[in-house]
Amino acid sequence: MAKIKVVVVDDSALVRSLLTEIINRQTDMTCIGAAADPLVAREMIRELNPDVITLDVEMPRMDGLEFLSRLMRLRPMPVVMVSTLTEQGAEITLRALEMGAVDFVAKPRIGVSSGLNELAGDILDKIRVAAAAHVKRLAAPSPAAGAPASGGAAHHEAPRAPLPRVSTEKIICIGSSTGGTEAIREVLVPMPADAPAIVITQHMPPGFTTSFANRLNALCRIRVAEARHGERILPGHAYIAPGGHHLRIDRSGSNYVAVVEDTEPVNRHRPSVEVLFKSAARVIGPNAIGIMLTGMGADGATAMREMKDAGSYNYVQDEASCVVFGMPRMAIQHGAAHEVLPLSQIAPAVLNRLASAPAGVRHRI
Repeated sequence: MAKIKVVVVDDSALVRSLLTEIINRQTDMTCIGAAADPLVAREMIRELNPDVITLDVEMPRMDGLEFLSRLMRLRPMPVVMVSTLTEQGAEITLRALEMGAVDFVAKPRIGVSSGLNELAGDILDKIRVAAAAHVKRLAAPSPAAGAPASGGAAHHEAPRAPLPRVSTEKIICIGSSTGGTEAIREVLVPMPADAPAIVITQHMPPGFTTSFANRLNALCRIRVAEARHGERILPGHAYIAPGGHHLRIDRSGSNYVAVVEDTEPVNRHRPSVEVLFKSAARVIGPNAIGIMLTGMGADGATAMREMKDAGSYNYVQDEASCVVFGMPRMAIQHGAAHEVLPLSQIAPAVLNRLASAPAGVRHRI
């Protein structure tokens, strides 16, 4: 099998050396070039035709985001961002994912050498996933565009009739991983202000979920925030599992509440979709709506089948619209899906179902 060809782009000679060494230790990949800035990288890409690029966010001569934007418009290819674990780094990383980067690695600000070696397994997994990912060409910015491409169109849509009061007894549970930040945005933006509560587990490390939630909150009519331990889960709100913590749902009297905990990883992940979906099967049952979006691996597939067996109605993203068709594929193989839909059709399907079906009614395919 041909090796995955990687070009490393980073202004730090130490990081370039470490990433090159980590990559070249593998039997299934090779670092074919390392560039100190995007202009050198541009020529390397033309000459060497890599399968994956690792790209530093903060770069000399040309901003990493500007380079990514040009790359995804002119020669789309899998990119793994290497970002610093800061608030500004998180914001830039989310913009990079919006532009089409497949995933990111958060490098430490101090102890770079030991930190990157500790992250080697994660870095290599992300490169392998990126090599097989579906990447799309970034549309050229509209001359009139002042807002992000993902932005506030939702606020200009024709008003939707209020959802039936009975639908607010529902809770929508979303799980995703690689490619999930943009997929979640596409599901949340169409949701009306009176939508049922939404709980979300997106595989993401500490330090990034606050920016992720704030970014979505600025785009959506529902309120989006990181989940806080013990808070009531209310309609018109979306709750995101904080990075490095599991999120599950429990009952307190007649109320649903969020449980945020830092117990052991499940399926190698914390937060884990399995934890959220298992709690939905146990606590919510037929009032749950499950959504499995793009992501690598099988996290949440078994628990999503448990949700279905408990009466939940489940939607799974189809292969063509996934960045990585791993978690959705496994959910389908476990018989967890009622409907398999393109990403663009999931939110409309959920809203149509909420508008027409009484709470607690079980539907079978």
